[in-house]
Amino acid sequence: MDSRRLLRSSAIAAVTAGLLVSGCSSSSSSTTATASTTSAGGAQTSAALRTYYQQKLSWRACGVPGFECSTMKAPLDYAKPASASVNLAVARKKATGPGKRIGSLLVNPGGPGGTAVGYLQQYAGLGYPAPVRARYDMVAVDPRGVARSEPVECLTSQEMDAFTQVDQTPDDAAEKTALENSFKNFAAGCEKHSGRILPHVSTVEAARDMDILRALLGDEKLHYVGASYGTFLGATYAELFPDRTGRLVLDGAMDPSLPALEMNRDQTAGFETAFQSFAADCVQRKECPLGTKSVADASTRLKAFFAELDAKPIETGESRTLGEALATTGVIAAMYDETTWPELRTSLSRALHGDGGGLLTLADSYYERDADGKYANLMYANAAVNCLDLPPAFSGPDAVAAALPSFRKASPVFGEGFAWAALNCAYWPLKATGAPHRIEAKGAAPIVVVGTTRDPATPYKWAQSLASQLSSGRLLTYEGDGHTAYGRGSDCIDTAINTYLLEGTPPPTGKKCT
Repeated sequence: MDSRRLLRSSAIAAVTAGLLVSGCSSSSSSTTATASTTSAGGAQTSAALRTYYQQKLSWRACGVPGFECSTMKAPLDYAKPASASVNLAVARKKATGPGKRIGSLLVNPGGPGGTAVGYLQQYAGLGYPAPVRARYDMVAVDPRGVARSEPVECLTSQEMDAFTQVDQTPDDAAEKTALENSFKNFAAGCEKHSGRILPHVSTVEAARDMDILRALLGDEKLHYVGASYGTFLGATYAELFPDRTGRLVLDGAMDPSLPALEMNRDQTAGFETAFQSFAADCVQRKECPLGTKSVADASTRLKAFFAELDAKPIETGESRTLGEALATTGVIAAMYDETTWPELRTSLSRALHGDGGGLLTLADSYYERDADGKYANLMYANAAVNCLDLPPAFSGPDAVAAALPSFRKASPVFGEGFAWAALNCAYWPLKATGAPHRIEAKGAAPIVVVGTTRDPATPYKWAQSLASQLSSGRLLTYEGDGHTAYGRGSDCIDTAINTYLLEGTPPPTGKKCT
C-alpha cells in the first residue's frame, strides 16, 4: 500500500461521520500509582501491576517477512488491575544494523483507531529512513479497542453503509431527527457489541499500556514517533511518565487544552484552508472541474454541487448512490495529501458528469471500507476514544443550531456538515472520563513537535500551542500542504527528525522547513 495513502487513511479523523480527533483524557483512577516497586526496565509501578510489568513476551512469525508478533496483557481497568485484563497485539522488526542499537522505537499513525501494527508492517518498518531502522527495533502496539487489540465493534457492514449516507446538513425537522437517530443507533450498537471494552479505551489507559510495553521490551526510556492523534497519545505518555520519556516526535500535533467545540471548529477551518490551497492549484489548470476563474468561484461551485447531490444523488456503478454526505467525505479524504489532488480533480469531473464512482472510492478509502463491503474498526474505535476523552461538543440539536454561524464562517463549504457531525458524542452511553487541559510534562527530555502550516486535520496553531505547553517542547515547522510532515518529501524535516532520533539532538527552536 502507498505510504501516503496509509497515512491518510490511518491518521485521519472521520469528520463527516461526526468522529473528530479528540483532546486530552485525564482520570484520577488512571493516573495515580501507589505502593511503588521496581519492575522490568527500571520502571516504578504499583505492586498490583507487577504481574503485568513482569510478563514475558513470546515472539512468533506473523506472515510478514522480517517482522515478529506477540500479545501482551494490560489491566482492563487500571483502578482494578487484578480484576480483568485486555489482550494487546504487538509487532516488531529488529534493528538491522550497522551501528549500535539505541533501543525500541514505538510508532503510532493516529486516528484514534488507526492500526499501529498495520502501519508498522506496511510502512514504518520498511519505509522509515534506513539509518533509523538500522539502530532501532521498530515496534508497534494496536491500542486497546483498535484492530487486533480487542476491537470495538458497533454496526454491521450494511448498517455502516447506511450510516455513512445519512444527510449531515439537515434541512428540516425530519432530517434532524434522522441524523440524531443515526448517532443514537451507532452508540447503541457500540454498547451492545463492545460493552466490556467500551469504558476502558481512553487515551490515558492506552498511554499506560505503552509504559508496560516499554518495560517488557527492556527499555528504560520510551522512544516514540506519533502522528496526528498519536501526538496526543505521546504527549499523554510524557505527562504521566516524564522521567521515562526518551526521544518523542509528535508530528501533526493536537492541542490537548481545547474543549471539543473549539477543537471541532478549528478543524473545520483547517479543512477550509486545505481546500483553498487545492482550489488555488486547481483553477490554474484548464481541466479544473470547478472552473478557472478564482478560488472563490471554485468554492461556490463545489458548494452548489453538494446541494445538487443533497437533492438528487447520482449513480456510482454499484448499488450505493453518491449523495452529499459521501461526496463531502470523498473531497475531505483528498485534503490529507496533495498527491491525491489529481485523483480528486478527476473524480470531481466524473461526478459533475453524473458518475460518482471516483468520489465514492475516495470516501471508501477514508472509512476503510474494502472491496467486499467490510469496514475496518477505525470509525468505531475513533468514536469510542473521542467520546471518553472529552465531554461532547454539543448537548443537542439546539446547541448545534446556535453554533452554525461560527462553523459557516470557519468554512463556507464544509462548516454546516462539520457542525452537525460534532453532535455524535451527545448520545454516547458513557460519560467522558477526560477533560481539556494543558500538558506540560515537566522533567521530560526534549520533545519535538512538528506542525504543517496548511494541515487540514491538525491545524498548525495546535502544534504551536502544544510546543509552548510542553516544558521541553521544540517546534519544527513544515511550510506546506497535507497532514503531517515526516517522510513526506521534505529533506529538511526528515534530516532534523533523523538527527534527533539518532543523536538525541533536537532541532533549534523555531526551525522552519519547506
